[in-house]
Amino acid sequence: MSVPTHGNYHGYYLKRPSVTDPRLALLPENTFSGKRVLDIGCNAGWVTCEIAQSRGAHKVVGVDIDDTLIRAAWKRRQVVWSLQKPQSSQSNEDNDLMDFEDLTRNASMEVTHLQADYFPASLQHSFGPLPIPPSKIRGKHAFPHNVSFRTADWVTEEIVEDANGYDVVIAFSISKWIHINGGDGGLRAFFRRVYSVLEPGGVFILEPQEWDTYKKAKRLNESLRNSAQTLELRPSDFESILGDIGFSPACHLGTTGDGGFRRTVDLYVKRHVT
Repeated sequence: MSVPTHGNYHGYYLKRPSVTDPRLALLPENTFSGKRVLDIGCNAGWVTCEIAQSRGAHKVVGVDIDDTLIRAAWKRRQVVWSLQKPQSSQSNEDNDLMDFEDLTRNASMEVTHLQADYFPASLQHSFGPLPIPPSKIRGKHAFPHNVSFRTADWVTEEIVEDANGYDVVIAFSISKWIHINGGDGGLRAFFRRVYSVLEPGGVFILEPQEWDTYKKAKRLNESLRNSAQTLELRPSDFESILGDIGFSPACHLGTTGDGGFRRTVDLYVKRHVT
């Protein structure tokens, strides 16, 4: 296995296992409802799938620099689909009697009330994952059709979904890796990229890693050690930098996680340009 110089740890969620990610619990309840969401550094897609399945998102895109992790994320999508509670459905005859607004309302209610992890994981391990029905049956904005994944170094590469913009951009546990790989300039460029793809009033959710955790990253290879020596910015500077770019002051939502994963989660809003 290659050295995870971008924080692309394989088996990351084995170290912080949970049915629901506690970082999402810190966010306002309707953060993702009906929104287009970008999850940068999505790893194996656990958070990405949770947002798509259980948080009412319209569309969620996960992007990671590691293609092996992206392949794992696609598999995670099917596993999550296989374990959720089956939805009751009306007969075609009943549906024929309903108008479009009724059908749309019912579909929205189904998405909102999905029950994740209804079946034990052993069932999927024993019999394999369930096939995913075509989007024309469930709708392209219903899970699992509302989530997709891309392999890209998003700091420097565009993906096709960027063209339509996003309402929410998530950066969990990646600021250190962008900073130490790209230097101060790379981190500033990342923050500007986030600003450029967000709609006015859009939300940037950042989980900054503390400066003292950079020590472990510097030990991974000589290139990171050399890069770290040139860094002048510190995580305490991020709020000021984001403010200069055009974000509101941070809303510090709280701290969650255990041990080395205990970090704060901050929310920034892209200010409307007048």
